[in-house]
Amino acid sequence: MRAVVQRTTGSRVLVNDQEIARINNGLMVLLGIKRGDSTSDADYLMDKIINLRIFPDENDKMNLSLLDVNGEILLVSQFTLYGDARKGRRPSFSNAELPDAALPLFEYSTNILHEAGIKVQTGEFGANMTVEISNDGPVTILLDSARQF
Repeated sequence: MRAVVQRTTGSRVLVNDQEIARINNGLMVLLGIKRGDSTSDADYLMDKIINLRIFPDENDKMNLSLLDVNGEILLVSQFTLYGDARKGRRPSFSNAELPDAALPLFEYSTNILHEAGIKVQTGEFGANMTVEISNDGPVTILLDSARQF
């Protein structure tokens, strides 16, 4: 699994010009699921996201986690995080998990966040979405359950 984690002052998702999700201060997380990913990948990545210390403390140092600041998460599935554009000009998405297998892992990840006491909003799995992100900082962190970066 891969995640693009952005500290946000506000983010929202629209489907067919209708807002379906919105958060205020917290994290905007774009989540890619790779073929063969399992619940252990989700466990690792969600724990990392929940405890990632990227919010400023009283000395303006990135030292606080989402839990410390009572932040929210907007979680959006994004298979294109596994796009491979090393050959040619059209990305291949053959490493991205198929929707029928990816959806249960996306829902599992959402449940982990809920169980941690975090207010979670999600995009619409498989939909064509417009995602608006007010990146705070800007702070953007890339995470990978295979620890490739």
